[in-house]
Amino acid sequence: MKKTLAITVFNESGVLTRISALFSSRGFNIESIVVGQSETLGVSRIIIVLPGDEHILEQVIKQLNKLIQVIEVKDVSTTPCVERELMLIKIQSIPTTRSEIIEIAQIFKAKIVDISDISITLEVTGDPGKIATIQQLLKRYIILKVVRTGKISLERELGINTESLKRE
Repeated sequence: MKKTLAITVFNESGVLTRISALFSSRGFNIESIVVGQSETLGVSRIIIVLPGDEHILEQVIKQLNKLIQVIEVKDVSTTPCVERELMLIKIQSIPTTRSEIIEIAQIFKAKIVDISDISITLEVTGDPGKIATIQQLLKRYIILKVVRTGKISLERELGINTESLKRE
């Protein structure tokens, strides 16, 4: 099971190193990590996705809270959140496949950010499910390169879980 942590930290030199060292020294794997400035000057927010159960998550949160630079640690795994990811994907494109790739891009509201005689590069933003789906669809063509940002997440103010609404 994947867990998502939102960690608020003082933006100081070495804070990311200390946090990643905490994970690696305990044998915990980080699936994705995204860091950026928050709404407060000198404070950053780190979103970490990691595989693990409740016991591992509890250990990690306790250890993170011991770090001086850490202001707050939240498990947002089950909290209603807006989640987004960015992917740049370069696909080999020959005249016979170009229109099919462009059609897939249009369906997923992806932007064509570069095009040449031999390739098309798409910019795709959306929830992690959308990113995984378009990447899977484009596997039938030759994918030359893929770069993904990792998941960013922000809690929904009203607490409405859109994922549960989709199932109803």
